[in-house]
Amino acid sequence: MLREDVKDLLWFIEVAREQSFTKAAATLGTSQSTLSHTIKQLEARLGVRLLTRTTRSVATTEAGERLLQSLAPRFEGIEADLADLVAFREKPSGTVRLTLSDHALQTTVWPKLSRILADNPDVKVELYSDNGMRNIVEERFDAGVRLGESVDKDMIAVRIGSDWRLRAVASPEYLARHGIPETPQDLVSHVCINTRQATWGGFYAWEFEKDGRELRVRVEGQLSFNSSISQIDAAVKGYGIAYIPEDLVEEHIQAGTLQAVLDDWSEPFAGYHLYYPSRRQMSPAMALIVDVLRHRS
Repeated sequence: MLREDVKDLLWFIEVAREQSFTKAAATLGTSQSTLSHTIKQLEARLGVRLLTRTTRSVATTEAGERLLQSLAPRFEGIEADLADLVAFREKPSGTVRLTLSDHALQTTVWPKLSRILADNPDVKVELYSDNGMRNIVEERFDAGVRLGESVDKDMIAVRIGSDWRLRAVASPEYLARHGIPETPQDLVSHVCINTRQATWGGFYAWEFEKDGRELRVRVEGQLSFNSSISQIDAAVKGYGIAYIPEDLVEEHIQAGTLQAVLDDWSEPFAGYHLYYPSRRQMSPAMALIVDVLRHRS
């Protein structure tokens, strides 16, 4: 019975507030006769008179006034809750989980996100930093950040950063002792600082390219890290040659604490891309993150 009464009760509240069938009907978008018939049916079901009608006015009975005072605040509360849901849908809120490398986090993602989070306090961002290729669907990430060439074809990819390249660097002291490699193959006889790949468990094979020729070299050394910052520190201290994103070592190269080698073999990569499943509906919070991170040349 309640389901049948909801609309009738709302119509009753409107008539009681307006104290007029004519005004209430205009507000509700129905005819005066339909409205009057509906109220009569409601009174019949309840077995009590709710309104006193005269040719000039409409007033609530004692029972009608009691019902009005009881119901009106409740329906107003429901309307407020529904309005809050609409606002929740339109206002960015909720949690966005991203998986990305430490380099992407430090140089591309965090500098952009840090500028907008204060203005969006209802948006929470979880940044999971590692150097592996995560399955974002199985591991319940909203999106991942990787180089453009590494993104699966069934994902939507949005470019979020400029092209960049890796540079092989070592301290001047190390190169004075061990010599300067002239080709990527020369690295096999050098002490190198390795990068452990989280996903496959093995070491990253250093990638080089020159005049369309691509080479992948597996290097050896005493140390391996999964953090670029630690690799730079080890290279500065003379522990070997490291292969590091250019923007992280540029200051060291300028200062002379590191020296670049094999630069003519270091071609740029296709920049970082944010990727996410094409079939997933995008939340307002995710839409905000995509827009903020999007690369604008």
